Amino acid sequence: MSRRSCSVVICVYTEERWADILAAVDSVRAQDPAPLETVLVVDHNEALRARLTAAFAAAGGVRVLANAGPRGLSAGRNTGVAAARGEVIAFLDDDAVAQPGWLRHFDEAFDDPRVLAVGGRTLPAWASGRRPAWFPEEFDWVVGCTYRGLPAGRVRVRNVLGGNASFRRSAFDAAGGFATGIGRDGDRRPLGCEETELCIRLARAVPGAVVLIDDRAVIHHKVPPARERFGYFRTRAYAEGLSKALVARSVGAGKGLESERRYATRVLPAGIVRGLRDATLLRPGGAARAAAIVVGVLTTAGGYAVGRARTRGGAVAFSSGPIAPLAPAPDGAEAA
Repeated sequence: MSRRSCSVVICVYTEERWADILAAVDSVRAQDPAPLETVLVVDHNEALRARLTAAFAAAGGVRVLANAGPRGLSAGRNTGVAAARGEVIAFLDDDAVAQPGWLRHFDEAFDDPRVLAVGGRTLPAWASGRRPAWFPEEFDWVVGCTYRGLPAGRVRVRNVLGGNASFRRSAFDAAGGFATGIGRDGDRRPLGCEETELCIRLARAVPGAVVLIDDRAVIHHKVPPARERFGYFRTRAYAEGLSKALVARSVGAGKGLESERRYATRVLPAGIVRGLRDATLLRPGGAARAAAIVVGVLTTAGGYAVGRARTRGGAVAFSSGPIAPLAPAPDGAEAA
């Protein structure tokens, strides 16, 4: 079948990731076939927007926009969706690079008209050059990567992972955009799950909608030294619990925690057993990995309990809705 036009949205927020941003854009532009465009959405950082506009002024197919909504990743993605011209809209993290064939595998999955979203496999690129011995693969979601327990191949799933995902434009027409107030806001507390909430809403809005993961659509996600530390592991796990509480508030605990129940009752116990077995065989890090899983579970559960208490009290709110196309930018406001 004919290839669909694709816009790739990359949300950025800090000049500290300048080299990473350029690498991400280069990996997208190297895709074969190439995307229709790459849309860089800058999250309330005028200096970075101006610098990127100048850098890509002569580069065809790259557009630089300011986040038109409140600060945060969800509003940035919604800005990108509103501006994108492609039939398919793909998302890539600003500190990740896509392997060759990334967009091709996404496009092939959309040959089935029921498919409205497709995710890929995200591999960690550890700053130290190797996985910390104590870090369990079951918790790779802590660093934004595909974790042990997700199915292999091209398979149907509840939700994609937002840093390596694609959607038909019609998905946003049907379900609205990413909910603001759930996802990340720069370097503040590392909340997430906005893509989970969107995919559940999408399944409700379009009966029979299919969401897939194709693990041949691979990206490599940078893990800086600070995120290799146990302190970040605990912080991110706690934030995940808070985020899950928001998702449960939006779509109900039944769907909001459907996949998590299997993960908690099957994947994690198996990980603990594996770690303890490695410890008895004197393999490095076995006991530490088992302990990290236990700490991760308890910390995430604690965050969820706190989040549920906050949502019952009405102290936390978020919103989502239809995405209107952006008005044409004035001359010089974007790089084309």
